[in-house]
Amino acid sequence: MLAGDINFRGRSTRHRLMSVTAIATPQELLVGTTGVTRGMRWLFQANLVAQIGIVVTGGLVRLTGSGLGCPTWPECVDGSLTPTSAQDESSWHKAIEFGNRLLTFVLAALAIAAIVTAIVWWRRRRAAGRYYPRSLLAFAAVPLIGTIVQALLGGVTVLTGLSPYAVAAHFLVSMAIIAGCVVLVVQSALVQPRGATHQEPPVRLPRVIRLLAIALLISSAIVVFLGVIVTGSGPHSGDAGVESRFPIDPRTISWLHADSVWLFLGLIAGILVALYLVPVPLTLRKRAWLLAGVSVGQGAVGYIQYFTGVPWPPVALHMLGACLVWAITVWLLLGVMRVPSYTNGSIATAKKSNAR
Repeated sequence: MLAGDINFRGRSTRHRLMSVTAIATPQELLVGTTGVTRGMRWLFQANLVAQIGIVVTGGLVRLTGSGLGCPTWPECVDGSLTPTSAQDESSWHKAIEFGNRLLTFVLAALAIAAIVTAIVWWRRRRAAGRYYPRSLLAFAAVPLIGTIVQALLGGVTVLTGLSPYAVAAHFLVSMAIIAGCVVLVVQSALVQPRGATHQEPPVRLPRVIRLLAIALLISSAIVVFLGVIVTGSGPHSGDAGVESRFPIDPRTISWLHADSVWLFLGLIAGILVALYLVPVPLTLRKRAWLLAGVSVGQGAVGYIQYFTGVPWPPVALHMLGACLVWAITVWLLLGVMRVPSYTNGSIATAKKSNAR
């Protein structure tokens, strides 16, 4: 998992947390006393997985032509929140679109649980006089805020008849939410559990590696953006009766997208070489290799879908790959821009340590 693999000296954070939660009371299992527990981290990871999952299911709605299976919003059809037999849309399309809408409630439940748990943890840590990184609380709000924004954007998408601009915004907001969830998972691993005595020192990598990581993130964002334009100019509008597409030649934008992917792969090769020229935590190299492997696979799927006429199965797989590449890129950047872990030391001690 993302957080559990963070390891700089010997034992991983996962092992330390397991030793803590093994003796925790049921009340402490989720929010603990002052340290971030394994239960909290599982909850944050569940939000990340769910946000990636909703991108794939939303893509399936569009790829199967079910985008208007519920032709209005917030109701499914005028006068009913659920599909009805009187609708003109086929049962298959109604079920897919309505099922995707129901998944929003799963995301909302996970998001609410994440922010409530973070607030309880934050209040207990502050009451105990321990250092409490406010950024963790802020990023715990990302899933809930993002889910609300996405629900509204989903309504705009339906009410505008699956406008490609609204669909594109829908996907790009998901990428922002996924990035926030990755930060949340990593941040939660940087708060040491109760009784921890070791604080991992900050790792200051050479400037060229940090710049490469930033360039990699920017390049990944460009790849994602151009991929959205490719999709918005292609054949999958989301409904057989919708012909509104981006006024761009699909072939031209596809090759431009492919060129951006090759640039991205070149940057991955560059950062891999750089990570072997200087002493770095082993996990950074593993993250870079993971990114390389997933990116090569994603590129292969992209060429397959292009040369086979863009059938929906590889397109759906390509959307999943886009989410994974983006999430791993953010994860790698956070590792390169590493900050010290927060122990259960006092606020004054933590601030003094961070000021060094």
